[in-house]
Amino acid sequence: MATASKRDFYEVLGVERSASAEELKSAFRKLAMQYHPDRNSAADAAERFKEIGEAYEILSDPEKRARYDQYGPSADFGPSRGFEGFDFGGFGDIFDAFFGGRRGARGPSRGEDLRVRQELKFEEAVFGAEKEVRVSRLEDCTVCSGSGAEPGTQPEACGQCAGSGEVRRVQRSVFGQFVNVSACDRCAGEGAIITSPCGNCGGLGRERRNRRLQVKVPGGVDDGSQMRLSAEGDAGQRGGPRGNLYVELHVKPHKVFEREGDDLRISLPITVAQAALGTTAAIPTLDVEEGDEALEIPPGTQAGSVFRVRKRGVPHLRGRSRGDLIVGVDVQVPTKLSAEQRALFEELDGVLETPAVGNGRGFFSRVKDAFSA
Repeated sequence: MATASKRDFYEVLGVERSASAEELKSAFRKLAMQYHPDRNSAADAAERFKEIGEAYEILSDPEKRARYDQYGPSADFGPSRGFEGFDFGGFGDIFDAFFGGRRGARGPSRGEDLRVRQELKFEEAVFGAEKEVRVSRLEDCTVCSGSGAEPGTQPEACGQCAGSGEVRRVQRSVFGQFVNVSACDRCAGEGAIITSPCGNCGGLGRERRNRRLQVKVPGGVDDGSQMRLSAEGDAGQRGGPRGNLYVELHVKPHKVFEREGDDLRISLPITVAQAALGTTAAIPTLDVEEGDEALEIPPGTQAGSVFRVRKRGVPHLRGRSRGDLIVGVDVQVPTKLSAEQRALFEELDGVLETPAVGNGRGFFSRVKDAFSA
């Protein structure tokens, strides 16, 4: 069967055509170690590894090498053995040094991180608050102190892995002896077996408990903010550290205020007369002790005008300064008028002129004439 490789086998191994058997073996060992998929994450590593094995399979056999030298890749070399059946004496030990190292029984493992949701009032998010957070988490068993064994007993070393937590199986490959190391299936890699499990936790070493934690929420947090409480998650196994607890904060909306970053925004309704003549408006703030803020609305204020009250917004989360309170003016045009109000508006209309028209007649009069025609 002809080889599938398109490259010259001598070029694949990086040797001269006159290379000795020992030179071929040395080149093959070096390249096979370099391109083995377990050590090389390159996309073409597996293909190169296969190509290297194919080249050495042909050139290491004197008869096949002679046929290759005469006919090239088109020669029929018979069925390919791939990487099976090779034994290079001692190379298995080299390969084992890279891939078969002893790992030992599993050590302490860190506990899982947990996540809880906590709702806040709008004012609590702005100024901060102390909240009680409830969490269900795994803690060390109160009876066995996390060992998993009944008090007065001790776990026994696993007889299958001799307490190592791993099983080594020897296989033959192109490199000679190949040692495959895997977790012991009898003790699940623990290295020990609990013969007398704790009656409280069933041998797990941990039990679930409900806890209430006091959390100080800083002022300035926003909806979706997250707080991390270190070492307040699940307990670790075999003496490992605890995981963390993450508190997701969700802020309820306010009836009056809207938040834009560190600024607060409100809408201030005023009458047409107040917009024209000006007024002093009492602006609500979140500062209970300070009370309302007096805001001067100048004469001639137009609908949509914006005023800014300094230092009445949200405190910066990492600083002493605060955002502002932004007041948007909403001029309220009455939809229903009493007879007296209508008379007053008509009287006012008679003395007002619209610059855009400029013909000396009031705008309201012209509209009334248009609808009565």
